[in-house]
Amino acid sequence: MSITNTPTSNDACLSIVHSLMCHRQGGESESFAKRAIESLVKKLKEKKDELDSLITAITTNGAHPSKCVTIQRTLDGRLQVAGRKGFPHVVYARLWRWPDLHKNELKHVKYCQYAFDLKCDNVCVNPYHYERVVSPGIDLSGLTLSGSVPLLVKDEYDYDIHQSYPSSESHLQTIQHPPSRPSPQESFLNPALLPLSEGSGAASTSAFCSISAGPSRPVTNEIAFQPPLSNHPAPEYWCSIAYFEMDVQVGETFKVQSTCPIVTVDGYVDPSGGNRFCLGQLSNVHRTENIERARLHIGKGMQLECKGEGDVWVRCLSDHAVFVQSYYLDREAGRAPGDAVHKIYPSAYIKVFDLSQCHRQMQQQAATAQAASAAQAAAVAGNLPGPGSVGGIAPAISLSAAAGIGVDDLRRLCILRMSFVKGWGPDYPRQSIKETPCWIEIHLHRALQLLDEVLHTMPIADPHPLD
Repeated sequence: MSITNTPTSNDACLSIVHSLMCHRQGGESESFAKRAIESLVKKLKEKKDELDSLITAITTNGAHPSKCVTIQRTLDGRLQVAGRKGFPHVVYARLWRWPDLHKNELKHVKYCQYAFDLKCDNVCVNPYHYERVVSPGIDLSGLTLSGSVPLLVKDEYDYDIHQSYPSSESHLQTIQHPPSRPSPQESFLNPALLPLSEGSGAASTSAFCSISAGPSRPVTNEIAFQPPLSNHPAPEYWCSIAYFEMDVQVGETFKVQSTCPIVTVDGYVDPSGGNRFCLGQLSNVHRTENIERARLHIGKGMQLECKGEGDVWVRCLSDHAVFVQSYYLDREAGRAPGDAVHKIYPSAYIKVFDLSQCHRQMQQQAATAQAASAAQAAAVAGNLPGPGSVGGIAPAISLSAAAGIGVDDLRRLCILRMSFVKGWGPDYPRQSIKETPCWIEIHLHRALQLLDEVLHTMPIADPHPLD
């Protein structure tokens, strides 16, 4: 639309709103965008020069110089639109320039007299009076660290709404994995990222990046010539992906053939098939507004890549972080399995599953459970001598935890869970992944195949259902 065809401040609010709606970027729903623009136009109706500046800035995409466009600053500095609160300059910058904008990414231009950071009574909301500053890693400049205060790593797309957070005394912890500088393709040559040996100690932080500096000798052949963990042929599908909204599965499970080692899971509406699972085209009659908003921000989503016999890597393609439940990353971080949530930042490329480690772990747990069950039965019968034994009761109690390992406990080793946009744990309002608006569960078929072999050699009971 050329500037000669645009409305002016003398036109009716409806026609101005309609014109400005044509230039929105699409990150928000149409109803929210309309409410936000109507609110702004009404506030500017008595300041015709500023309203004209807004119309000029938006309809020319900032090509023409424009003045400050101001609204009154509220007590807490935030603007409420349609029941949602957010910083006003961020709200309108998202509408007209950057739909994936985070609230700490804006810096005002030098000639803006009423920029939000200047703390004036009026706040400039002209999107072209701000520049986007994107940090290549994690911006910790606004955080205060001390020994007694936990570091919050909340990274929500949503506006700041007062939430009651769960107690930080929970055992779950969010571990951050920012992108690394070198290209992801080089990670295949990094010996530091080979499966860990039995005697390996606690991992260092370099293990969380897609590549770290290592010896220059090529190690590609070492990966290629590793003997397979099983002589059984590889399964037809290397993984199956189920999509959930809260605790309800939506759509059918998507299976990825072994001939497609890389699969993309995104938020677009194209038909799914082959190596692409599009979540945007899935319908759910029980979908809430919060889920709908979160789905808008999945965007390019993530890529899952199967390497070798069954190792899995994740590349975050979205403009927002994805959150992963990964026993492999738990071990790399020196944590107990299931003890952490891992935040994978945009552009990060990271290993989330190691088949060799999983195989060793399932063998050890199955052997431990089988031995514990046998020992517990002997203890109950009074046939297990030893110090502290009183009719076998004390040993039976101490062995009960190990004997309680079931088949579903081992199946959890072969499953990855990942949420889009929203995290869970003590740093977030959600305590479980089943409280996040959109997430996926990935069953790794080669690992499940190996588990089947282990269970055939060491059958155990199954006392615990899978969550």
